Amino acid sequence: MKKISIRIFSVIMTLLVLFGISAVSVGALSFPLPSDLKVMSKSVLLVSMDTGQTVYEKEADTKMYPASTTKIMTYIVAYENIDDVENTRIKVKQSVIDELLNTGSSMAYLSDHVGESVKVMDLLYSLMVPSGNDAAMVLADYIGNGDVQVFVDKMNEKAKELGCENTHFANPDGLHDKDHYTTARDLVKMTNYALKLPNFKKISNTVSYTCEGDDTPLKTTNFLIDPNTEYYYMYAEGIKTGTTDEAGRCLVTTGSADGQSYMLILLGAPYKEGEQEEYYTFSDAASLFRWCLTSLELTNVKTTETPICETNVKYAMNKSKVNLVPEKNLNVILPTDRTPENIEVETDVPEELEAPLKTDQVVGTATVYYVDTKTGDKQEIATVNLLPSENIDRSGIMAFWETFLEILKSWWFLFVIGIILLVLIIYFIASRIHRARKKKNRDVKRYRNF
Repeated sequence: MKKISIRIFSVIMTLLVLFGISAVSVGALSFPLPSDLKVMSKSVLLVSMDTGQTVYEKEADTKMYPASTTKIMTYIVAYENIDDVENTRIKVKQSVIDELLNTGSSMAYLSDHVGESVKVMDLLYSLMVPSGNDAAMVLADYIGNGDVQVFVDKMNEKAKELGCENTHFANPDGLHDKDHYTTARDLVKMTNYALKLPNFKKISNTVSYTCEGDDTPLKTTNFLIDPNTEYYYMYAEGIKTGTTDEAGRCLVTTGSADGQSYMLILLGAPYKEGEQEEYYTFSDAASLFRWCLTSLELTNVKTTETPICETNVKYAMNKSKVNLVPEKNLNVILPTDRTPENIEVETDVPEELEAPLKTDQVVGTATVYYVDTKTGDKQEIATVNLLPSENIDRSGIMAFWETFLEILKSWWFLFVIGIILLVLIIYFIASRIHRARKKKNRDVKRYRNF
């Protein structure tokens, strides 16, 4: 019964992530960064968590090695495939720990618990806080019944369910494999989904955690949320770091202030062990969060009461036009220094609508663009459905009259009328000829009689 409940929950969560509940569709807009803001990460995606709107991106669809940001999906699959996360315990096998020897893995010291049964919640903390590859493998081995590949297959199945089109996993821990990749855009989909799962937000934002039976606490690898480091940024929360020579430094995190929230994906920041070990992801994140939280704001472009355009309407008494309004309030992220010239709205509606019309009837769309007044370039911000501003009843008399006029103008009616006229003309000519012949016959007969 629990497995069925987990599957139903998973399906519902997936649908919410994929389709959302808003009638406003946000576009992929990338506002220009200030000239003094240099981003070192190769792939970047900064998205508003309030609207889903992209505000900055760089190579967001380029396939990249994700390193330990992989563990976001590991958490998802583990959570959804264990019936009782709060109370289940998993035995730590020596064979699982041995697989990680000499791999350079980040560890949560589960080697100290070989042969013991460890709480799943402790394993999830060990997975996300110190980025323990040992925790990832113990969870994968348990769920795969001794076959880690079964777990990896579930990871790829879940990625497909979430619409991750450029993602493939080869392991649950993120160690380098040429067939293990994702994109910044796909990581947003995974992370949005994970944040809706119980405990994920809390665990991924934990700085220090002590597992049952341990004396030494686990420490986060995410210095952005650790007040004891030089990279601490007070408005950041979670989520996951990752580092390998091949992947570079990677980071998935969120930042919130003054009622605004953003998710940031950074992949491929320069890194090489022993040579270039700077934490560019943390400095990139702090700079980008400062920019978006101070230079951008949530703006109401149009309300449900604001007419966007009007169009013609037929079959209505004393009404030839109707105003169209947004289905939802059109809220988008815009620069604080914008001007009216930066906003352009284009509509896609029929030239004419037919009554009856209802105020909940979608009759077209409006697309909002941000226009760079310096270059003239414009980028799509959002699209919203349009509805009639009022109910309009159909007039039977007008409908009959309009239909009658349309019939009069139709090609087939004109064709029929033409045929009738042609028949009448032929009949008229034939009648004239027939009368002329009859008259001629009478004249000939009268002449013979003389």
